[in-house]
Amino acid sequence: GLGFNIVGGTDQQYISNDNSIYVSRIKKDGAAYLDGRLQEGDKILSVNGRDLKDLRHKDAVELFRNAGYDVSLKIQRRLQPQNGPVGHRDDGESGGLPLAAFLVPGLVLTAAAVWILLRYRQRM
Repeated sequence: GLGFNIVGGTDQQYISNDNSIYVSRIKKDGAAYLDGRLQEGDKILSVNGRDLKDLRHKDAVELFRNAGYDVSLKIQRRLQPQNGPVGHRDDGESGGLPLAAFLVPGLVLTAAAVWILLRYRQRM
C-alpha cells in the first residue's frame, strides 16, 4: 500500500459540509512515511490527476488501491489543526498534556503563596 489511511467522502464527512478526503494516519515505515512529504491532516485533492471531489469514501479508497507504483498526489496542507481523528500516534510519541496544563496552575499557586507571605509579613 501507500502507507497512509484516509477519512472523508460524501458518505463519511470528516468535516461538516466538506466532502473532501483527508490523510488521517501515516503508517510508520510505509511509503508515505519514508517519502516524508505527506502529513496527517493533509487534504488530498487528486490522485494521478483524478479529482477526488464528491467521491464516496470507498470509491476514494479504491482509487488509491489501483493507483499503481508511481503515484502523484495533489494535496492541500492543513494550516491549523482541527478536532477529529487526525493525529494517531504509533511511533512511541505520547499525546500527553500541554505544558500550559502544568504552568498555569503552578503560576496561580506561586502567586497565591507570595500574596499569603506578604499578608503574613504585614501582620508581624
